Amino acid sequence: MINRKIFNDTKTAFKLKSDLELDRAIFLFSMMKNKQLVDAGSWLTKISLKLHLPVEGLIKKTIFEQFCGGVTEDDCKPLTKEMYAEKLHGILDYSVEGKETEEQFDAALDKKMKLIKFAAKSNELPFSLFKPTGIGRFAIWEKITERINLSDEEKEEWERVKERVDSLCKCAYDNNVRLYADAEESWMQLAADELMEEMMKKYNKEKILIYNTFQCYRWDRLEYVKNLHERAKEEGFKIGAKIVRGAYMEKENARAKKYNYTTPICENKEATDVNFNSVMSYCLANLNDIHLFIGTHNEVSNYLALQSMEDKGLPLNDDRIWFSQLYGMSDHISYNLAKKGYNSAKLLPFGPVREVVPYLLRRAQENTSVKGQTGRELSLLEEEKKRRKGQPTKHDRGEH
Repeated sequence: MINRKIFNDTKTAFKLKSDLELDRAIFLFSMMKNKQLVDAGSWLTKISLKLHLPVEGLIKKTIFEQFCGGVTEDDCKPLTKEMYAEKLHGILDYSVEGKETEEQFDAALDKKMKLIKFAAKSNELPFSLFKPTGIGRFAIWEKITERINLSDEEKEEWERVKERVDSLCKCAYDNNVRLYADAEESWMQLAADELMEEMMKKYNKEKILIYNTFQCYRWDRLEYVKNLHERAKEEGFKIGAKIVRGAYMEKENARAKKYNYTTPICENKEATDVNFNSVMSYCLANLNDIHLFIGTHNEVSNYLALQSMEDKGLPLNDDRIWFSQLYGMSDHISYNLAKKGYNSAKLLPFGPVREVVPYLLRRAQENTSVKGQTGRELSLLEEEKKRRKGQPTKHDRGEH
């Protein structure tokens, strides 16, 4: 049996944090417990940036340094080396969002290609990624998803989007780097799912390098994965599955209500947990056809995956299974998994401070909305502070 206290070792979890960084994390997670404070702070941040007030320095020294690796990929190098020394891998994510022009999309493609090649030369970087709306307008993905007829100009635009995705997947294939597409809002996702299935069909014949992301707060995802698996067996390709719970719940429910359709989101957190664990179990039962990237901060789901691996007699570092959490969150999961010998990675966002603000605000909102998670983060950070001061902690007393 897997030890249920596997995630309680705060010395391992926060080994790379200085006392100052530990105090900053405690301050930020204390703030994020208060939804009204987060909402007000998000509003103020947006307004301040719009008015060009000098707030970037403050953002950089607080929430940016907590959740981002730096401004450039070179800024991230020392951090990825430090993490790798602790057996923890990194995944670099250029987290710039909300672009609209073809020039911006071509520039994003160029950036992603360079990051794939950068990962190919770095043992500490096992994956690369892209966001579909980072290389094509949201509206075009939405129109394809909604089966709306395109104008001739839009047809040409969509062909360019498909070419960009294919260029990224070919680059990943040629450089032997795993690449996943992030999932986004449901009203653009079908287009992305169909395109990523095409890419898997093309590039995942002998080895699995191309992954798609499945948001398990959507109640239809288990059926989707099962159907995809059937098609893959029939057509002779393999599946790369990154599974997450999802990050757009409030927006999804609000839109479903506004347009009077059944929400694609599970009715509550318990149903989401059941759905996530079911999708995970299905993938773990079919590892010959499906390689699994488990992206979750949920301790129970991580524990269930570890137990399943043990029950199946799988090696801890089975290359078909990866675990991942976001930088700045759930260090107690990432570092303790890495120390034990599991394939563990941190998603490490980077980019100009002003440009990554939308990502940072989502992280703040997420920590506010996930029941109990911020409290758990905070209690572990405070435990580590006590430990460093020589005071007895729950871990020392064998509690959890």
